[in-house]
Amino acid sequence: MFATFLPILFTIFVVIDPLGLVPIYIGLSSHLEVHEKNRTIRRAVLTAFLVLFLFILAGKWLLQLLHIHPGSFCIAGGILLFIVSMEMLFGQATKSKVSNQEQQGPSDEEERISVAVFPLAIPLLAGPGAITTILLYTSTEGEIIPIMVMLVISVAFTLGVAALAMKGSHMVIHALGKTGVSVIERIMGLLLSGLSVQFVYDGLVKLHILSPGIL
Repeated sequence: MFATFLPILFTIFVVIDPLGLVPIYIGLSSHLEVHEKNRTIRRAVLTAFLVLFLFILAGKWLLQLLHIHPGSFCIAGGILLFIVSMEMLFGQATKSKVSNQEQQGPSDEEERISVAVFPLAIPLLAGPGAITTILLYTSTEGEIIPIMVMLVISVAFTLGVAALAMKGSHMVIHALGKTGVSVIERIMGLLLSGLSVQFVYDGLVKLHILSPGIL
């Protein structure tokens, strides 16, 4: 069980990338008062958790409804995660999480309130990469309930780290520096690239294109 949980936790953590969110959060919240920042963090984390929890509950049945074979989705998801890992390795803006338009800061009071939901919660915390990862794991054959429980714990833990990182954002930047955050992101990107290739291999096995144990 623990051997299954660790890869799930690691993948969710790397894809959501709570430490990498800190510089973006600082830019988005620079105009907010302290109490507004606290409300923004709570709202962003809660919204992201509800969105991801919905996909944890309904992900497997969504794939069945669309008649998508788990093996096919493993390959597609592995390719998407590989793109994310390349963006992390080369320090590019992560297009799978947020576009240039979505990174723009708010300009009036109404937008100040909504920044928690967009773009912090969606797509920065609960973006296509995180949703794809959840669908990958919920599409596996066998007992789904333990996988769903592990996903909920992993998402809750990662979002908790994201909340703490945002709350202490200036301390994180001061402790690690921009270079430190960049190095950590690249190491995570390298490890994620290996996991993404493993997803593609597992998909090929499920589609009976490769035999188990060929690698």
